[in-house]
Amino acid sequence: MRFRGAYFVPLLCAGLAMSFFANAAAQTASQNAAHAAPPKSGAKAPSPQVYANLAQLMRGIMFPNSNVIFFAQDKNPAEVKPAADPSLSTDPLSGTFNGWAAVENSSLVIAEAANLLTIPGRVCSNGRPVPVTNPDFLTFVQGLRDAGMTAYKAAQSKSNEKMLDAADVVTTACSNCHDRYRDKPGGLANRCM
Repeated sequence: MRFRGAYFVPLLCAGLAMSFFANAAAQTASQNAAHAAPPKSGAKAPSPQVYANLAQLMRGIMFPNSNVIFFAQDKNPAEVKPAADPSLSTDPLSGTFNGWAAVENSSLVIAEAANLLTIPGRVCSNGRPVPVTNPDFLTFVQGLRDAGMTAYKAAQSKSNEKMLDAADVVTTACSNCHDRYRDKPGGLANRCM
């Protein structure tokens, strides 16, 4: 009897463990399927919300990320020393995803953030609506998307020469819109007109 009991306990434990893990795996699979399932009919995706005015969007997203791109025109991002604690760095070039990866990420951010410029309801810092229905504005936004992707491809090459060309494309994309909608006689009051 004693001999059989020595095998019974480990077998019982192994059986319980297998049952536990099988149930846990089934539950995880069920949860994953629920997250991956398409929305039920009638369900709508939430509509985009506007929180920042155009100037805040430019200062918070476009300006800092374009500076990462401009840095790589004549400096090697791979040579930037990581911060003492990269996870707390406010500089992408010395942060956790540093070096050329930071330039690639900033380039993609420029391309993606162009979409934020076209969300209806956004206003300029003077309260005027962003001209999202003007064909030239939409052309400028597309130019910004394209510039971001040009910079991304250049960053992938890890070539300062290609980044110099890409930075020129980014500068031109920004200037096209700024010349038309931002840098107007009369200053702030006439922006977005």
